[in-house]
Amino acid sequence: MGDWEIRPASPADVEAVAELRSVVLRTDLERLGRYDGHRVRQRLRDGFAPEHTWVIEVAGAFAGCVSLRPAEDARWLEHFYLTPPLQGRGIGAAVLAELLERCDRDNTRVRLNVLQGSPARRLYERHGFTPDTEDPTDVFMVREPSRSGLRPTVQ
Repeated sequence: MGDWEIRPASPADVEAVAELRSVVLRTDLERLGRYDGHRVRQRLRDGFAPEHTWVIEVAGAFAGCVSLRPAEDARWLEHFYLTPPLQGRGIGAAVLAELLERCDRDNTRVRLNVLQGSPARRLYERHGFTPDTEDPTDVFMVREPSRSGLRPTVQ
């Protein structure tokens, strides 16, 4: 699907992103016995960094978000959420590919964590992420920069 764009986030986006986080994570967090709607939203509010976040828009409307937070040895891919009706249509894969291309150009490793059992893990694996460590709740993954300039195959 090609009718999407990303724009820099602003502080005014925090509530839309917090609500989307609650919707997107609910099923996985309930399965893990860890869902608390207030806590899920508040954790986003407490850590929201608009300077490292983009809003995903489809046909000019809010559709999701993603963050790339700088860290000592990598960038952390965080808060990558897409509204459920738009999931599975290639938008997330296209957004992720664009961000990873930027990191490849900068020769930057990317890290993330995904909830145990989340279907999002397959998306990350298709884009070259591999498990690093895990605990009962999260799988921590890493992707080294592509030195060949070739992108992983996206299916």
